[in-house]
Amino acid sequence: MVSLEVCANSAISAIAAQDGGAIRVELCDNLHRGGTTPSHGHITVARKALHIKLYILIRPRSGDFLYTQPEFEIMLSDVRHAIESGCDGIVTGILNKDGTVDMERNSQLINMARQHGLAATFHRAFDFCVNQERALEEIIGMGFERILTSGGKSTAMEGASIIRNLVKQANGRILIMPGGGITEHNVADLVRYTNATEVHSSVRSIVKSEMLYRNDHIMMSSNYFDEYALDKTDPELVRKLIIKANL
Repeated sequence: MVSLEVCANSAISAIAAQDGGAIRVELCDNLHRGGTTPSHGHITVARKALHIKLYILIRPRSGDFLYTQPEFEIMLSDVRHAIESGCDGIVTGILNKDGTVDMERNSQLINMARQHGLAATFHRAFDFCVNQERALEEIIGMGFERILTSGGKSTAMEGASIIRNLVKQANGRILIMPGGGITEHNVADLVRYTNATEVHSSVRSIVKSEMLYRNDHIMMSSNYFDEYALDKTDPELVRKLIIKANL
């Protein structure tokens, strides 16, 4: 059985993921920038509503994965909040300047989580490592339970050969979970080729606003976004992807 983790951009999307049959939610914000840590409110509401596992993205900003000391302190604080909120795990990753895994800081985060019964996923910072084979062994040694990866490419389909090799190298010691551009249209081929047993997707659709009055002469950011449309996880797409993954 191939399972689906949904990358949910809100508590509402997290509930939709559960309704569609996902086994786990990675809750985050700002998916259009690769994801950042969600607000306390989204975490609280999601935890109250979910009976499936809830993991929290610990990433204080978008961009690279090299963090200053104040940013690391933010991450420590967010891990503490995940613990206090009764979450099941964290999703994180910190690198050094040279593209290697920051063993010291990652270990601090995962040890804090594990002391309170939370598991940990190493996220797609892995795809920015200078040597993924070496990084895989280091991440196993620290005690992470899975790695989210697109094989160092923009999408998991592009990185499928690398993901397949990572699954072989891991040999059951850690779970390799493909993520990045996975849909109901490509998941069956990806699973068959890589031998992955879990996949990661946001499975979103665009929901139009119910606002009657609309000001079409304003943008709230420097990039174009439709201010009257929302991206939300679609429970029907979740169901379809799970079915396709298990063909």
